[in-house]
Amino acid sequence: MVRINVEKIKQAVYDSFLEINCKLSQDVTEAICTGFESEESPIGRAIFDDILKNNSIALEKQIPICQDTGMAVVWVKAGQEVALVGGNLNDAINQGVREAYKDGYFRNSIVSDPLNRINTKDNTPAVIHYEIVEGNHVEIIVSAKGFGSENMSSLKMLKPSDGLKGVIDFIVETVTNAGPNACPPFFIGVGIGGTMEKCALMSKQALMRDVSKRNADPFYEKLEKDLIKTLNGLGIGPMGLGGTSTVLGLNIEVFPTHIAGLPVAVNMCCHVNRHAKTVIRGEIYD
Repeated sequence: MVRINVEKIKQAVYDSFLEINCKLSQDVTEAICTGFESEESPIGRAIFDDILKNNSIALEKQIPICQDTGMAVVWVKAGQEVALVGGNLNDAINQGVREAYKDGYFRNSIVSDPLNRINTKDNTPAVIHYEIVEGNHVEIIVSAKGFGSENMSSLKMLKPSDGLKGVIDFIVETVTNAGPNACPPFFIGVGIGGTMEKCALMSKQALMRDVSKRNADPFYEKLEKDLIKTLNGLGIGPMGLGGTSTVLGLNIEVFPTHIAGLPVAVNMCCHVNRHAKTVIRGEIYD
């Protein structure tokens, strides 16, 4: 067994949010550079150039890449051999978010009630997902999810008879409807199967996967590649002004589902796809 103080998790959350709001991960940066190189539209290339300059300035000056510094989403995979000590884990995670947004001078975007709309003034609470896994470590994945793209995400309970065509049509429809509103070029997460809430969670998790890594299943690997080609053929282009690079990455996650259902969720993300992973190992004790 190992012991991990929740203070270490708070610090990991704090460090991660300070980093991702000012610096994109390597896989996302490389995808943007590849999109720039392949873009055929002069306007599209000019927009890519602006995106790359903006990202460079944000990194150099340690200021937010985007004014929408997002809602904090935290995924915790806790090894079942880990004992968490030193306080409440939820409180520690939220404190990490609170301090990072204060010290980074990031915008506080969270309201305490969806209808009363009173700002919490510290960007908490975070949306936290927990999973118990094998092992003696804790994995923390954080995401700062902006709502320009989140608002254009969609979920649909298809009928099994809709099949593959229904899934593809729904994804294309969602991206088409998003148009310029979700700040393309896009990163897209797709969840297929499970239940209503499971497919939504998978679509968000799909955005956390390295954009250069395709689905391990050959069928879904091909579907990812085919969808990227189809969606880039829509001509939406960078910032919706036309071009050949509408989508920089699309990841699909799947789960078994009921014989009567075919849930599908599409989580849209702008070109500022912010996420980071940290693995925390603790002290061995008897």
